[in-house]
Amino acid sequence: MIHSEKNRRRALALLRVLGVAGAYYAAACLGLLRQVGVHGAVVTPLWPPTGIALGALLYMGLRVWPGIPLGSLLVITTLSGSVTASTALVVAGNTLAPVCAFLLLRRVGFRMELGRLRDGAALVFLGAMTGMIISATTGTAVLVADGKLPASGFWPVWSAWWSGDVMGVLVVVPLLLVLRRLRMPRLTDRWAEGGALLLVAVVGALLATRSSLSMLYLVFPILVWAALRFQLAGSAPCALLVSVLAVVAGTDRVGPFAGHTMLQVMVNLTVLNGAVALTALLLAALVAEQQSVRHRIERACEELAELVDELAPERSAAAWPPRSRGGHESRRTSRGAPDLRDHRRK
Repeated sequence: MIHSEKNRRRALALLRVLGVAGAYYAAACLGLLRQVGVHGAVVTPLWPPTGIALGALLYMGLRVWPGIPLGSLLVITTLSGSVTASTALVVAGNTLAPVCAFLLLRRVGFRMELGRLRDGAALVFLGAMTGMIISATTGTAVLVADGKLPASGFWPVWSAWWSGDVMGVLVVVPLLLVLRRLRMPRLTDRWAEGGALLLVAVVGALLATRSSLSMLYLVFPILVWAALRFQLAGSAPCALLVSVLAVVAGTDRVGPFAGHTMLQVMVNLTVLNGAVALTALLLAALVAEQQSVRHRIERACEELAELVDELAPERSAAAWPPRSRGGHESRRTSRGAPDLRDHRRK
């Protein structure tokens, strides 16, 4: 019986690792659909595998880390057709980046609910911008050491590599955290407003990324609407939609990206997608934090009202309006509040 339980746990652990590797490989295939060349090196404006790797670590812990190098090895082998010492270094960099990002987030007490502004800031500055320095530095250094990239092209390629990995974290991880809280829809949900937001987001993102009038700023009011009304559940899908459409338009060099060199397109995509991800993530976290503070204040007021009822039930019944036991309505008004000083004088 004990051996069968151990075997079952080992099988589940192996399935998790293989699942992470498969998800990493599938995300890489999607990212490579829009690969571009910078100084002869192949990079992507958005690299989803970094988000998959960090999201898997946040969900299941460090025990699934072997799936990351396995998935990375499959991707590199598919692209190059061989395994060398340089391949091992790139795989190591791709593995250490999300692992170190996860450890940094755990060190600062990151919560996957993203209900605090500090959680959003930690994901941006520690999980994405700091952690992905490892993969970008390792990968670019290997290209230079192998003679596939001149030394003068180190920083342009490093910047493109780093920005692609960062965007993978900022776009994919919030969406995975939203899926974690997915529930069955209810009739009381704001279907009309949600449908209107979806329609406006699609039309606005297409117009912003395809129009030659350079109206990229049009997406930001949509992101603000999504974050204020639906928090991360609305802002994360909108940010993903805008980023994907921007990458497609940028690599096709249409709309506001027409007439630019590929390096200029990469810079514009980095700035746009970074601003979109920061707006969506940080504003949603700020709204969620404010709502949490408001709910705590309401609960404290309800507890205070119950305490007043216990201390002076007769006077409280006459001074306060009837309360709803559901906890969703306001129980007190400032005019109807009893003067506790009167009780002390009596």
